[in-house]
Amino acid sequence: MISGDARELAFRILSELETSRTTLDRLIDQEFEKIAPGMDRRDRALAFALVYGVLRWRAKLDWHIAGLANRPLNKIRPDMRNILRIGLFQMVFMSRIPDSAAVNTAVNLAKKYGSPKLAGFVNALLRNAARQKTGFSEPDPARDPVQALAVSQSFPEWMVRRWKNRLGMDETRLLCGYNNQIPPLTLRANTLQISRDALMGKLVCAEAGKTICETKYAPDGICLWGPHVPVNELPGFEEGYFQVQDEAAQLAAHVLDCRPGQDVLDACAGLGGKTGHIAQLMKNRGRILGMDSDMEKLRELSLEMKRLGAENVETCRHDFCQPLDADKLGTFDRILVDAPCSGLGVIRRNPDIKWTARQKDFQGHARKQLEILSHAADLLKPSGGVMIYAVCSMEPEETHGVVSAFLETTPGFELQDMGALFPELADLADDRGCLALLPHRHATDGFFIARLRVCS
Repeated sequence: MISGDARELAFRILSELETSRTTLDRLIDQEFEKIAPGMDRRDRALAFALVYGVLRWRAKLDWHIAGLANRPLNKIRPDMRNILRIGLFQMVFMSRIPDSAAVNTAVNLAKKYGSPKLAGFVNALLRNAARQKTGFSEPDPARDPVQALAVSQSFPEWMVRRWKNRLGMDETRLLCGYNNQIPPLTLRANTLQISRDALMGKLVCAEAGKTICETKYAPDGICLWGPHVPVNELPGFEEGYFQVQDEAAQLAAHVLDCRPGQDVLDACAGLGGKTGHIAQLMKNRGRILGMDSDMEKLRELSLEMKRLGAENVETCRHDFCQPLDADKLGTFDRILVDAPCSGLGVIRRNPDIKWTARQKDFQGHARKQLEILSHAADLLKPSGGVMIYAVCSMEPEETHGVVSAFLETTPGFELQDMGALFPELADLADDRGCLALLPHRHATDGFFIARLRVCS
């Protein structure tokens, strides 16, 4: 396939993302399977770069498009906006692509999905952009610092204002800048099959990335910067030597501190990233129940456990917003609640969250998180039971707000100080003893972990 197909693939993904409830990862998988199974690796890389680049820098691109257009941005057809974003992104951020190639391929897309008139509009705007791009103006920070940062770093104004009110403008600038960086591929060595050192050796020998290093806090993690091949082509994938998991997420199972022979519940298990981690920590001894409301996810989880050699995992479909029957399911020594959340902590990996998250949703997320946590608590063994509450969010409503509400409404639990329990993680603990990871401070995803124990 020629590189023009990469641009069309990016256009299709971006356009479907605006009208579909499908996640970006799943949409990319579907589109690649549908129209690009034989695409050249360089063109696949270009398609990825365009999709993630446009999502990362959409507000900045839209600001410039609005300044160049002869009509308001919201009067430009959504599909044509995406064509313009793709064209302008190449011109502003991809120096190796000639402006003429960016313009011509955008015009061809506008002809195919629009009309000759729309193609003329795209052509005129992008050619004008090519003449002016070194002189693009942005909002004046002295006049409106929030708007200026929102445009220059490409974030919604409400999100910038929210972080600025909590962290201050300097830290917000650092947080936005860090979230716009391309993250490493982070793996967790599956110690059921291989040690971290041995896996590192295989990756280094295969020259699997530009830079390969150990994670700072997670004891089994490895970071690959600039991986040279897709995940499923890395050495050891078929053998189940690793799972893809950010360092922050790896800490959730680590502080759960489950032991071989225990009964452990992974609530909201999803695709099983933390389930596999729990299995390796338990050395395949004991019982793990992976629970989720999505049967398709549970099917994928079972396949993943088979790849990893995790033999002590059962699955059960259940919506945790509904009560659970302890007589039927039994009780557990450890419960991990990795609750659904806004996802603002993983914008670095999922830049589409910038544009799908809504400020008004935080209270709704918090109510659901509290409900899940409260129902899970009913299954915890009364003697020494420990429950971890984790979210890939940094927002107060979803973090300490939920923990405080749970402790107020659920007697018999205490919040444990993980800085004291796990001295190696003391730098990550906040003043209440919860792990609070911020991307710009800790070079991880944004993540929050609280450890709740049944009082003696």
